[in-house]
Order: sequence, then C-alpha cells, then structure tokens
Amino acid sequence: MTNQYRHIPVLLAECLEQSHLTSQHTFVDATLGGAGHSSEVAKMLGPDGILIGIDQDDMALAAAGARLESLNLNTPPRIELLRGNFGDMDELLLQAEIPGVDVFLFDLGMSSPQIDLPQRGFSFKEDAPLDMRMSPGKQTITAAELINTLDAAELTRIIRENSDERWASRIAQFIVEARECKPIERTGELVDIIKAAIPASARRAGGHPAKRTFQALRIEVNGELDVLRRGLDAAVRWLNPGGRILVISYHSLEDRIVKETFAEHARTCTCPPDLPICVCNAHPVLKVVTRKPILPTSEEVERNPRARSAKLRVAQKLKQ
Repeated sequence: MTNQYRHIPVLLAECLEQSHLTSQHTFVDATLGGAGHSSEVAKMLGPDGILIGIDQDDMALAAAGARLESLNLNTPPRIELLRGNFGDMDELLLQAEIPGVDVFLFDLGMSSPQIDLPQRGFSFKEDAPLDMRMSPGKQTITAAELINTLDAAELTRIIRENSDERWASRIAQFIVEARECKPIERTGELVDIIKAAIPASARRAGGHPAKRTFQALRIEVNGELDVLRRGLDAAVRWLNPGGRILVISYHSLEDRIVKETFAEHARTCTCPPDLPICVCNAHPVLKVVTRKPILPTSEEVERNPRARSAKLRVAQKLKQ
C-alpha cells in the first residue's frame, strides 16, 4: 500500500517561499498525504523545530512515515504523525502538546493515490463500489447510500450546491428513476446514468460529464466544507503571532470559504453597517498576504496536470 502512495506536491516552491520558515519553527501539515510538502519542510527544520502531520488515511500515514524516515537527516526535527481529520484540529494539537504553531499548510482536495485506487470509489474513470469515504474505518455513510436513499430534491441540492452542476435536477431525476429497477452500487453505473441525463451537446465540452457530480457526492459524504471551516478557524486560534496559514484549494467552493474566512478574521469592525460609528472595538486577527491567489506556472501544470486548478492563499496572524 505504501509503495502505491505517490503524490506530487502542488505549488511546492511557492509554499516554501510563503512559509517564512526558520529552523526553530513548528509546522503543521494539516493534509499530510504522502508527505510531499512535509519532506521538504523537514529538511528546513532543525532539532528545535517541530513537524506535525495530520491525515485520516492510514495508507497516507504509513507512506508519509516511510518517506520522512528515508530522509536520514543528521539533525532531524521532532516529527509527529497524527491520525485524524483537521476539522478536529483542537483535539489533535492538544494531543501533540504544543503551545502554538508558526505555519499551517492545508492542501485541500483529493490526493492522487485516493483517486487512482479504484476500490476507494472516488474515480469516475474506473468501475468500483460507490464508496468515496476518506476514512472508511470511522465513517459509515457511503456515496451509494446517499444515491439510493435521498429524494430527488435533496440529491439536486447536493449536486448543485457542491459543484454548480447545471444539470443537477435532471441528473437527480435520472438517478431516482434508475434505482427503481435496482440499487445503484457501482461508479460505472452512476457514470452511465449521468451521461444519459446530460444532453449530448453539453457532454462535448467541459471535461468528463460525471466530474462535477462525483465531486459533489465526495464533498457531501465527507462533510468537506464544514470540516474546512472548522479547521481554518482552529488554525487561526493556534497560530503564533507572525505565523502564517497557507491553503491550496482546487475548486471555487473551497476557495470561496478560504477567502471569506481570511477576510472575516481580517475585519476591523463587526458593527451593523447602519451604525454611524464603530462601537464594537474589534481588532483584526489576520492580515491577508495574497489579495489574489498564487497560481501554478505553466511548466508545473505541464508536469502535473492535477495542479491546473490549484490556488494558494496566504494569511498572517497579527501581533497584538
């Protein structure tokens, strides 16, 4: 399993530059994956530094541990790999017994191995059981259960809100009609239903016709948007003054949450707009470093097509 876990880190040079790391810093990789980013961070930290990696995927933790161990650093930092979801950041960092964090990195979305392993059920390119759980050992609801139990209105809401799919209502109706004959249990079955629901003229543009629906179901199964909000808010609380949060997102829903969260913590006033003067005495907690997101270069996209939609946003905690 570990040998299969290969992941090319996205925007690596940009992340290292924006981290402003020193050898004594505490760095939290909230989405450890195969430790693509963290293996480079480990080289920059010294014996007084701390590297904490968080992932809910056992395969990722095993691969990351092996990769970090193989570095054979002369003066390695303290390294702790924690199994969990970054939405539970408070509990995880209390477990690590650290006073604060200098840099957080969130690399959102799917890792390459999760997509590439058919049995995980994330890919619309391979026929497999409709699963899509990030942490199968802890989660019970699968994509198949959603598809086969929710009514057309709720399926429409999930597909539309989580992916901006234009044909959400029609796809939901086709799903409900198809499951009347037999339960929809495999990714290939769902792909065929989606293709039938989307008119041929619309299928010829915009990539694979099932991409948006699969994204929407994955987000719903794993509660990704709520988890992201909780994780970002916790990171702001744990960040040391002058420390930074780096977030790589891959679709507009994630990017919007990151942008809005940073803006909320950077606000200087929370009073209602109709008040003539400020009475809240609120102070901003963050400074937004990247007014516009940092994008991958054309050379990186050519090397790693999955970087194409990546956007990096950075915020820094103010010194009160």
